Amino acid sequence: MAMNVLHRRICRSDSWAERMHGRTLPWATHDVDLTGEVLEIGPGYGVTTRWLAPRAGALTALEVDPVMAADLRDGLGRELGVDVRPGDGAALPFPDASFDAVVCFTMLHHVPTPAEQDRLFAESARVLRPGGTFAGIDTRMSVRFRLIHIGDTLTAVDPAGLPARLSAAGLAGPGTELGQRSFRFRATRPS
Repeated sequence: MAMNVLHRRICRSDSWAERMHGRTLPWATHDVDLTGEVLEIGPGYGVTTRWLAPRAGALTALEVDPVMAADLRDGLGRELGVDVRPGDGAALPFPDASFDAVVCFTMLHHVPTPAEQDRLFAESARVLRPGGTFAGIDTRMSVRFRLIHIGDTLTAVDPAGLPARLSAAGLAGPGTELGQRSFRFRATRPS
């Protein structure tokens, strides 16, 4: 999903990385076991991938933008040993029960439609091993957030409605928790 110039600048900035690494990602993954095989959907420029790589037993990153995927593969993939692949989170190119955890950070709002978001949830459930965790964060809607996304894909995710959508995708125990600017979510594939 295309990002405007301002959005790209923010997502590549040191201040964004510091906020994500210092507060947001530790909060989003608190009590999530990342020591096994982890799939990150939608890593974008790799700020989250850089944080995840040393924490994951094995990390695969799937990026829908083929140019971004190639840049990540040639950069962080080689540097940190991440398996970076181009692909769509709504049609995951992996066998059933391939991962112990599936994560996505600040990317759900870039998925073009709620139906495609729901396919991403179902695909995440499919590739999780029994007992595996689907977790992540997304941004709460605000005027500022909408302005940053002018000309971008922006499909809001309602945190209050997300647990029902995750349950419908075959995940158990779904929940969300609101933060100041974002919300985290978590659910598991039934054992």
